[in-house]
Amino acid sequence: MTETTAPVLEARDARGVVTLTMNRPADFNSLSEDMLAALQAALDRVADDPDARAVVIAANGKAFCPGHNLKEMVARPELAYYQQLFQRCSRVMLAIQKLPVPVIARVHGIATAAGCQLVAQCDLAVAATEAKFAVSGVNYGLFCSTPSVPLLRNMLPKQAMEMLVTGEFITADQARERGLVNRVVPADRLDAEVESLVASILSKPRAALAMGKELFYRQRELGIEAAYQLASQTMAVNMMDGCAQEGFTAFTEKRKPRWA
Repeated sequence: MTETTAPVLEARDARGVVTLTMNRPADFNSLSEDMLAALQAALDRVADDPDARAVVIAANGKAFCPGHNLKEMVARPELAYYQQLFQRCSRVMLAIQKLPVPVIARVHGIATAAGCQLVAQCDLAVAATEAKFAVSGVNYGLFCSTPSVPLLRNMLPKQAMEMLVTGEFITADQARERGLVNRVVPADRLDAEVESLVASILSKPRAALAMGKELFYRQRELGIEAAYQLASQTMAVNMMDGCAQEGFTAFTEKRKPRWA
């Protein structure tokens, strides 16, 4: 498959920043079977790359992602197929969370249904001013159950439920206010804002971010006592790592840390 026809274009710069660009503009980058397979393969490669430092998920064309490919879904009205499809999509979402590096969604145009789920699942998100978000399956008789998982973990329950039961769009500014995205900028500043976030990430030691990201998601699912126990253990291990030792030494010596 050539680069121009690949469902996902993968680029990696000298800093270890991996950009995964969904490349099916004709169908607005829907999460077709090919798209899900390509995303999974790319995320698996990042997981095995010790030099990767950050991931940016972007898209070509007028939209970020409208969710699953409805033509494929309608063509195969079989329970086993739907179970396999949604499990495959869930695996992609979990792969994003399990990566040891931060994942940033670069969002323009619409992000609906499983496309909105993809934004919510990323660790961070930067949106263009004109971007719009919805979990609109309910408008067609399908409650967006799997998108509700990361949506509820980003937004207040009543805000998430309103989106889920109405299927209505929210603006980029509303998405920021409700916790779905971090930053909103005009479209011509989108790349620069993503780069600003990437640069901040790259200035921190990879090992600390990897431990912190794993802890962040694990403790969220625990009771408070277990969460504190896990967090305390993670911090103790982090303190034994060379990056923390160098960081604190640099602080006491009033200089910038020199990460390995």
